[in-house]
Amino acid sequence: MKTRILLCEDDDNLGMLLKEYLIAKGYDVDLMQDGEEGYQSFINSKYDICILDVMMPKKDGFTLAQEIKKEEPDIPIIFLTVRSLREDILAGFKIGADDYITKPFSMEELLFRIEAILRRVNLNSLRMGVTEYSIGKFTFDTQKQTLRAGKEKIKLTTKESELLTMLAQNANSILERNYALKSIWVEDNYFNARSMDVYITKLRKILKEDSRVEIINIHGKGYKLLVP
Repeated sequence: MKTRILLCEDDDNLGMLLKEYLIAKGYDVDLMQDGEEGYQSFINSKYDICILDVMMPKKDGFTLAQEIKKEEPDIPIIFLTVRSLREDILAGFKIGADDYITKPFSMEELLFRIEAILRRVNLNSLRMGVTEYSIGKFTFDTQKQTLRAGKEKIKLTTKESELLTMLAQNANSILERNYALKSIWVEDNYFNARSMDVYITKLRKILKEDSRVEIINIHGKGYKLLVP
């Protein structure tokens, strides 16, 4: 089945361009031109992802997103807006947005972000029930927050465990830095970013006991947990 997108955009020209482009890329798209129409469409249909303009008549995108999240907390949401103030961006992420794109933007960029979010959602769905991961010679228990290697057991902090879980879920693939920050620390700011760097360093020191395991930096993107 095609991935279904709820697109809410009050600019007629932009809305139609985006709809036609995404349909050409294989998506099933419903276009609504205000927040009330968007909400009615959401509760009457089933969607895989929502793309919401922030500044809309009748009901703005932030309000619509809050109502959508009450109905379906896990549905991914991308905001489109001309507002690029840090406060507006943080407000969007606090509501539960997965991404925030400021206008003007290229349709190729939007497509890339949609695909990246859907890959994460599908990966998380497949691994929802996983509580243990093999990381080289280590066994990582996400519930007990422990790393075991033979008789040795290392107790991790909550943040260390959350970060290692995300790395393990994406083993040998890139874990996007911004995604990890927003998921674990909620806000992507300097202090939280530095905090994450400290935890990455701690995890590297623990995992270096197995030379086959390594956490590497992917410049401009994030981290990758290399496992045999």
